[in-house]
Amino acid sequence: MAGLGCAAEYTAYISDRGGALLAQAQTITKLEWNRLLNDASTARVTIEPDWDCCGPLGDMRAMRHWLHIYRNDVYVWGGQIIQPTWGVGTVQIAAADIVSVLNRRTPHETRAFTNTDLTEIAEWVIEDAMFPDDPGHSVKVLQESGVLGSRAYRAAIGQSGDHLRDLADSGLDFTAFGETLLLMPDDWSASVGRLTDADLPDGLSVAEDGTALATRWIVYGSDESGVVGVAGGTHPYYGLIERSVQDTSITDQASADAAARSRLNASLPVPVYLDSQEVTLSPDAGVDIARLVPGWCVDVTTTATCRNISQRMKITGVAVSADGGGEQVKVQFGPVSAED
Repeated sequence: MAGLGCAAEYTAYISDRGGALLAQAQTITKLEWNRLLNDASTARVTIEPDWDCCGPLGDMRAMRHWLHIYRNDVYVWGGQIIQPTWGVGTVQIAAADIVSVLNRRTPHETRAFTNTDLTEIAEWVIEDAMFPDDPGHSVKVLQESGVLGSRAYRAAIGQSGDHLRDLADSGLDFTAFGETLLLMPDDWSASVGRLTDADLPDGLSVAEDGTALATRWIVYGSDESGVVGVAGGTHPYYGLIERSVQDTSITDQASADAAARSRLNASLPVPVYLDSQEVTLSPDAGVDIARLVPGWCVDVTTTATCRNISQRMKITGVAVSADGGGEQVKVQFGPVSAED
């Protein structure tokens, strides 16, 4: 497997929402892009345009055009331009991925699902949001969630991105890669590589998040349904820690119970997180940057701190920055959700 390697070259293109090329960034002085699990990722590019490029860049418009980033000729990020800024001798572009489109869409159809896999419901939420005016997207299901539920949506009520995130709280994960939305179960554990202390030359932090712990979850559905799902109870080690939340799209008891179980699996025992946000991965790390996609896992072994870790952990975030001083690749890891 190829390692991270050194970023020999970054290129960026600005395209129309229909796909036609508007401009290529000739001289990139600074670049940042990230990938996030269950949320929208962002990118920011600073360009010093030459005269040939300056004209087309002046035609760039927020919400109309899209930014595409390549690292060593490999596509690594794409999204809608949110805020272009033109300065003297410089152009800055801020963009957000396809999930941000869902954040600005509402359901266009009233629809109810009964005893349906959450993955199928998520596909409908996405397709319904995109149907009236699709900027260009695709959905790839890596594996169904295995969680059945009943949900109800009303046209023009709520944001489609919020509906998708609600499903992600109940047994589903999603992430964006370019214009593709990837759907997977939250216990998806396919590994894309291995990291040890040698791959983190400046070290890392290991943290337990006690605020995310719950030994008993209560999920109550819509007011009309009156359903309440409960999972867990007093734990022999941690005692009793309770969390309660409403999901108004839940309409039956089985769905409320499944949502409570999913939340319990994600929050017990205390989640352990690894964070390299203050350091950068070694260029010799045995992972391919193109495959560092949130939702996938990496086998991590570290004895650099007092808390030793040797386990498979889920990628929850990737942050990359590059400028004249080189490239930094930072990764956040979280626990893989336990199976029922």
